[in-house]
Amino acid sequence: MSAVLWRPVSGCGPVCLPAPGEVPAVPVALRVARLLGVLGMMLVGAGLVGLLPALPAAERAAVVRGWARGTARVLGVRLEVRGRPPRRPALLVANHVSWLDVFAVLAVTPARLLAKSEVRRWPLVGRLARAAGALFVDRARPRDLPATVDRIAATLRRGSPVAVFPEGTTWCGASGAVGCRPGRGFRPAAFQAAIDAGVPVVPVRIGYRCAATGADTTAAAFVGDETLWRSVRRVLAARDLVLTVRVAAALHPSRDADRRALARAAESAVHLLPAKEGLGLAA
Repeated sequence: MSAVLWRPVSGCGPVCLPAPGEVPAVPVALRVARLLGVLGMMLVGAGLVGLLPALPAAERAAVVRGWARGTARVLGVRLEVRGRPPRRPALLVANHVSWLDVFAVLAVTPARLLAKSEVRRWPLVGRLARAAGALFVDRARPRDLPATVDRIAATLRRGSPVAVFPEGTTWCGASGAVGCRPGRGFRPAAFQAAIDAGVPVVPVRIGYRCAATGADTTAAAFVGDETLWRSVRRVLAARDLVLTVRVAAALHPSRDADRRALARAAESAVHLLPAKEGLGLAA
């Protein structure tokens, strides 16, 4: 497997993002207040780095969930959850639009996230990710992928849900967007971990809309060559941004299920595409 194949890219660019004035904005004073609130939540997160490893699993999950919900709230983002998050170990697979997606997942389930290895070196965020039990994958070393799959399977067997973004990169998520979705769709590797561990796969669709206009929006998208700060500023400025997490019915793969077919079925559920038959699994 080449590094090129292992590093998916989307076709998104500036044209995918809202035009100036397309999304109603809040006053500058409120944007500043939101930014100060986020900085406060980051300080809280710094305190959690030392606390989380000492907590029992259930309490650690509750603290992380509360912190994620609080961070979304101070950003001015309203969270809506549709469907029931799994109550047993499962592999959660979601589309990937924004850095906000991480808060969306953590806010609804105590899953351990699979993150790229670069996150481990990010100031504060990396330390918090490690404290929360994140698993890391080095996309520059595709030969390490089987070992990563084994770690995911072992985590699932121990009773911890794991969440992954199998598209491998963010994209705008706009319906009808042509050429934007990462090529090759959901990568199948992580699905092998669910098969090996004998746990269900739970498709999760993450979407964003502007409640003020009632329309879907790409305001939260983090795509192309834009900086993280520019994306954060767009979220801070947006009025009535709603983050919707839709939890679909679980897929229960058989022990001899094909991981590629399982990935296609999960992708169909996430993107509301017609599902294919004969995949060796049941909903």
